[in-house]
Amino acid sequence: GFCLETQHYPDSPNQPNFPSTLLKPDDEYETTTVFRFSTKK
Repeated sequence: GFCLETQHYPDSPNQPNFPSTLLKPDDEYETTTVFRFSTKK
């Protein structure tokens, strides 16, 4: 088996050049995850 997890960059709170993962109390958060799979015969 395998696991697909949506995550942020590792250690992002401590890396100023990474996108922020901080969510303040009045902030809104929305995300979309799309997985597409195909097979070949």
